[in-house]
Amino acid sequence: MNIYDFKVTAQDGSEVALSDYKGKVLLIVNTATGCGFTPQYAELQELYELHQKDGFEILDFPCNQFGEQAPGSDEEIHTFCTGRFGISFPQFKKIDVNGENAIPLYKYLTENTTFAGFSGPMALILKPIVKKMDKDYKNNGNIKWNFTKFLIDRNGEIVARFEPTESLDKVKAKVEEIL
Repeated sequence: MNIYDFKVTAQDGSEVALSDYKGKVLLIVNTATGCGFTPQYAELQELYELHQKDGFEILDFPCNQFGEQAPGSDEEIHTFCTGRFGISFPQFKKIDVNGENAIPLYKYLTENTTFAGFSGPMALILKPIVKKMDKDYKNNGNIKWNFTKFLIDRNGEIVARFEPTESLDKVKAKVEEIL
C-alpha cells in the first residue's frame, strides 16, 4: 500500500484519486487560516512556484481540529488563501486528520510515521498546548497541530514528516533532494 491507493475529496465535492499524481513529488499538509503558522502559506506558494515545473505538487487539506483555527466553509477558506497568499496549489475539502473521523489518507500517514519533534522558538509555545491535548504526544504518530507536512516521493512512498515548527528551508532542501 502507498499514497496512490487513496482517494480524497476536492473542494467541489468530486473524488480525486491520488494515483492521478503518480510520478510527482508531493507535499501533503493540513492547514488552517487562523493559526500562527498560517503565514507558511506564502513560503509554500513560493516553493510551489519554484518547483511545480519539476513535477512537484502541494496538496492542501484544511482542518479545524486544532484550536478551531480553520472556521468557515471550504469556499471561504479558499477565498482567504488565494486572496491573501495567492495560493495556486490544489486545496481539498476540509477534513479531520485525527480520531474516528480522520480520512483514510491521514490514518495511513499517521500510522506510518512518528512524531518528528518540535524545534525552534515556536516549540516553547506549542509543546504545552499539545501536551494538554495528548499527554503521550511524543510517542504516537497523531497530527499535533496545523501545518504538519508529509513529503512523498515519485513512487508514492512517505519520505519525511515535518512538524509545523520545522523551518521551511529544511522542507525545501528535502524537496529539492528528492526532485
